[in-house]
Amino acid sequence: MAHNTLHIKNMVCDRCIMVVENVLKELEIPYSNITLGVAMLEKEISETDKTKLADKLESLGFELLQSRKNILAEKIKNLIIQHVQYASNPIPVNISTYLVENMHMDYSQLSNTFSETENMTIEQYTLLQKTEKVKELLSYGEMTLTQIADKMGYTSVAYLSAQFKKQTGISPTQYKNSKTLSRKALDKIKTH
Repeated sequence: MAHNTLHIKNMVCDRCIMVVENVLKELEIPYSNITLGVAMLEKEISETDKTKLADKLESLGFELLQSRKNILAEKIKNLIIQHVQYASNPIPVNISTYLVENMHMDYSQLSNTFSETENMTIEQYTLLQKTEKVKELLSYGEMTLTQIADKMGYTSVAYLSAQFKKQTGISPTQYKNSKTLSRKALDKIKTH
């Protein structure tokens, strides 16, 4: 069975996978597997079907990726999201090691491609993801700042607080006590 791999931008959660799955079913495009950022089709599809798929996905906030650099940058983003947002244990590994182990590529190549494509560094993107995860954990009110710092791989509460304030302009405590807790969708995380 021949596979055709489609790379899709802005798939950041299980609901995104479900939406893409529904689009493929609606368009009667057979697929074998869907993961964050990737849909494995059972066979090649016509350009007409690919255009219909691209249009439908775009109307839902997704984008079919064509260029190798864009595909690589999206893979990096998806790995960072998995590492930061969905890790059940504390984040033990620095992001460069994690990416090299998962992508089997030199970090400088990953870093250069990501910076060129996304107009920010991998470290900046990771910090933005971590900030959104800290906001989520703060809004639940189930963990102390010390527990959040440990879970997110920060060396101390002071370091977490400094990074959080640098990104948001307020301290974690001010954020937690705020009446309007503002969070960003994972696919909307960008610098400025």
